[in-house]
Amino acid sequence: MTQVTQVTDHGGGVHGIKVPIPDNPLGHTLVHVLDTDAGPVLIDTGWDDPASWDTLVAGLDALGIAVADVHGVVITHHHPDHHGLSGQVREASGAWIAMHAADTEVVQRTRSAEPAVWLDYLAVKLTAAGAPEEHVAPLRAARESGRMRTLPGLQAALPDREIAPGELLPLPGRRLRAVWTPGHTPGHVCLHLEERHPANLPGNGRLFSGDHLLPGISPHIGLYEDPEDTRGTDPLGDYLDSLERIGRLAPAEVLPAHQHAFTDAPARVRELLAHHEERLQGLWELLGQPVTPWGLAERMEWNRPWAEIPYGSRNIAVSEAEAHLRRLVKLGRAEAVPGSDPVTYRAV
Repeated sequence: MTQVTQVTDHGGGVHGIKVPIPDNPLGHTLVHVLDTDAGPVLIDTGWDDPASWDTLVAGLDALGIAVADVHGVVITHHHPDHHGLSGQVREASGAWIAMHAADTEVVQRTRSAEPAVWLDYLAVKLTAAGAPEEHVAPLRAARESGRMRTLPGLQAALPDREIAPGELLPLPGRRLRAVWTPGHTPGHVCLHLEERHPANLPGNGRLFSGDHLLPGISPHIGLYEDPEDTRGTDPLGDYLDSLERIGRLAPAEVLPAHQHAFTDAPARVRELLAHHEERLQGLWELLGQPVTPWGLAERMEWNRPWAEIPYGSRNIAVSEAEAHLRRLVKLGRAEAVPGSDPVTYRAV
């Protein structure tokens, strides 16, 4: 089947290319191409898949750009639908790859991780969260068999430049400033193009928002997975704080990595803040009786009934439930029940 390349001209030397994500309801990643005096720079690259690569190459070709001409790659965050093709772009062009240090650390850890260590960690973590034995058993079986199917990110490219929050990226002829927006990942960045909007829309330039601010969906906020991390991170708190910062920035237009470009970022920020406050309140009400993170995830509202959620997605859902529990604990609205095993939480 021939892939139809969809390229959007956003004006002012900015284009978007729809790069497909295989077997994913999101459909595609919007890879943005920014013209600079040193050559084109990509913001994100798309999933590491032959069809995705072909679409990216065809999109660049439609803009009169050969992959070999790419000057640099700026990654909003390490997830494989954003960072997946970075290595291939670098091999074809010699382009540099830039990422925030916190996400580069995740890439390094993932590349060096032994599958057995990861499986052990996941099994212990899920058991502690109250997962039933039938859910944990396949992880133990995979551990015993010594076989583990390839997971995205195991061969992700190591970035060679660091994105420093608050600083302008070294892009000749452009003013692109990094805004650190942790939450979806610890090193997620938005990129603020501090230039007049080409259509003179009111507001402060344009914002490449990655997954941080999307027009119609809320990004997944789970715990930052690190088997050796004993710190009490609060990714949902990080995300909400980051949202407020972007609302204050008030860009004229937002160019996200999924769905479509949109305006009135402050209004979208208010919607998301209200959504999360409502969700936290709903979860607090579910804690009238002590419940495990797994039990809470079973009761939370998702885009389908719990019985229809696939195995891997349940792990993500439990992580999101834990992130919300951690936020409630930090707010003084919930607490772990002393001595409970698996751990249960109750409202305060």
